[in-house]
Order: sequence, then structure tokens, then C-alpha cells
Amino acid sequence: MADLFVSTLIQGLIYALVSFGVYITYSILDFPDLGVDGTFPLGAAVTALLLIKGVDPWLTLVISLLVGALAGLFTGVVHVRLKVRDLLAGIITMTALFSVNLLIAGGANLPVERAVDTIFTSPLTMALFGDLSLTARKLILSLVLAVVIKLLLDLYFRTKSGLLLRATGDNGTLVTTLAQNKGNMKILGVVISNALVALCGAVVCQEQRSYSAVMGIGQVVFGLATVIIGISLIRFFTRSKAAQALGKVPVLRFLASPKGTMAVLLGSVIYKFCVQIAISAGLPANMLKFITAALFLVVLVIAGRRGEEIIHA
Repeated sequence: MADLFVSTLIQGLIYALVSFGVYITYSILDFPDLGVDGTFPLGAAVTALLLIKGVDPWLTLVISLLVGALAGLFTGVVHVRLKVRDLLAGIITMTALFSVNLLIAGGANLPVERAVDTIFTSPLTMALFGDLSLTARKLILSLVLAVVIKLLLDLYFRTKSGLLLRATGDNGTLVTTLAQNKGNMKILGVVISNALVALCGAVVCQEQRSYSAVMGIGQVVFGLATVIIGISLIRFFTRSKAAQALGKVPVLRFLASPKGTMAVLLGSVIYKFCVQIAISAGLPANMLKFITAALFLVVLVIAGRRGEEIIHA
């Protein structure tokens, strides 16, 4: 039971990177980017290929992040410069990337042999955490990665560019009056979002030691559900006395502010636990996507309003 708990926690922390990306497009930019379902396996395909060719596993994360950023750039340019609707721009990218991913990986599946090092077995990791088990190393690295990305996003959102990005989704006219190009800001947001999603695909590939052409299916639904779950719970929790008490702890107060990224991180972990509970209750593993869709529907119903209202509130 303890191993299952830790394994689910690891998955929730890793997939929080997808949630961060979806949070930027849906919650901040109001951009329904379906290209996420193609960018996720893109990061995994690039990572699997590079690992097999002997590239340093940490370097593969950087390369995957850059490749994901290029995919986001394509989506943003198609929407902003070619005047294609945001939803259709994402669909075009998702469709194109399906073929691109197959070309990169050379097929629908690409396993990574056990002899190949990943970030969880690299010399650097072994030098720091060599005395720990593989599961413990996965937990530590996934936690560090999720928290670091959260903090970097928090810092970025406080910069001039980050504030303009947030303003683009809330009030594009204001951005224009500030002599800024809201189209460029929208492209930047989609680039950052897809970079994070591809990074998540890269980490998942190294954690599972495999790439699959269909591993990206449902990532948009997952990201939306985690954002809605996280924001709903944060709203409820911040009104409680327990939240006021914990808010006095400096470390917790620092991590929880701003609440948006913290909500997304918690939502990802909670969502993974909900799915795992459903599977442990006896539902077959091949019903995973069905469980994902059903859980998303339940979240929307319990929330008591449409998902878009929750996300953009």
C-alpha cells in the first residue's frame, strides 16, 4: 500500500508539469490549445531517441523543452499571424505532430533499455542519492522538478512580461493601450505552455522507459480537470481556520503564493490519487481514459457551474 501511495504521488508531481502548461493557456490566456495532446508525446519521442543515442539524460530534458516550445510557436503563429481560430490551430498542430512523432521515434513505440541511464540513474543523481532506492530517487527528483517549475512560473508572473501575459487573457485592450502587441504575448504564452508539456513528456518517458504514440491522448482533459479541482479546493481551503494557521508558516506561505500555481500542483496530485482509487476499487486498467473522462464530468457537476467559469474566475 505504501509503494502504491508513493508511486501515485510521483505520477501526480510529474504530470503537474502538464497542468502548469494547461493553466497558462486555458486559465490565463483563454486559449483552448488541443495541441497539448501532440506536444506531450513529442517530448517523449525526442527523449527516447536521444537516450538511445547516448545523450545525457539531463540534456534531453532541455532539448525536449525547446522542441515543445517550437511546437507551441507553430500553434501561436498559425493562430495569430495566419488568423486561424485558436481551437483549429491546436487541432492542426496535434494532427501534424502525430506524424512527426512517428517519424522521430521510427514507429508507434520506442522502448528505452534498462542499461541506458535516465535522470533517475544518472551519475549526478547517483552521486547525490545513490544510497536511496529507485522509488525514493524518483520521488525526490519529481518533487524538486515540480516545485522548481512552480517557483520559476511564480517569479515570471511577477515580471513585466508575466504581468502583460496575464493581462492579455483578462483585458487585451489594456495591453494594446500599453503599446504592447497582444498577439506576441499570446504566442509567448502558448510557447511556454507547450514547452512545459513537452518537458513532462520527457520526464514520463524516462520514468517509464518508453515512448508510445498514443500516450498524449487525454492530456488536455487531465490538465483541465486538475486546474478545476485545484482552484475549487484552494478556494474552499483558504476560507478555513486551518489555512489561516498554516499561512503563518513562512515556507508554506511562500510556496502557496500565488495560489494559482499551487492549486494546479495540488490538483494534479489529487486527480492521480482519484484515478488510482478507482483502479484499486476493481475497475480495469484499460478503462483508464473512461475513468479520466468520468472523473472530469464529476468534477464539473460538483463544482456546480461550467468549467470555463471556474477556470477564468
